[in-house]
Amino acid sequence: MKINIKKTAYTLLLAGGILHGCFLWYSHRPVEIVAVHHRSSSFSDVLVKNFPFTDKGKIHWWLKNKVMLNEKYNVPNPDKEGSFYLTFWLFGDGYKEEEKYDRLCFKDMKTKANCIDKDAIFSIDNSINMGMVFRTYDGTYRLQKNGEVVKYVYH
Repeated sequence: MKINIKKTAYTLLLAGGILHGCFLWYSHRPVEIVAVHHRSSSFSDVLVKNFPFTDKGKIHWWLKNKVMLNEKYNVPNPDKEGSFYLTFWLFGDGYKEEEKYDRLCFKDMKTKANCIDKDAIFSIDNSINMGMVFRTYDGTYRLQKNGEVVKYVYH
């Protein structure tokens, strides 16, 4: 069996180009904020679609959009000491009833379908002791006073 190297190379190149194009398209879709729920004075949940894949992308998106989120959705909503807890959840298949064990339900909705499947993708904590901390699947990061974001290493 004779292998045509040129045909194989072109096919692989074409497949790689298509995959790269799909990744670029998917990663550049705008983030859609579906809803914001305030659980208490300083705890808020943001339901999103099309959130960035990477830790760097998530943090960059937050830094770029935090003013807009505050003006439009009143998040974060810090307490009197400046502490807040903000969690971003993938909206997935939408609101559902509480029937399943591990769902997050929002008491501010007066309907049976007021829960989502728990799929947290990003959270931000701000406190006097730690400052601003970003949590993702792959790690924890701190915002330094000089504006630099560094990966937090637990000792």
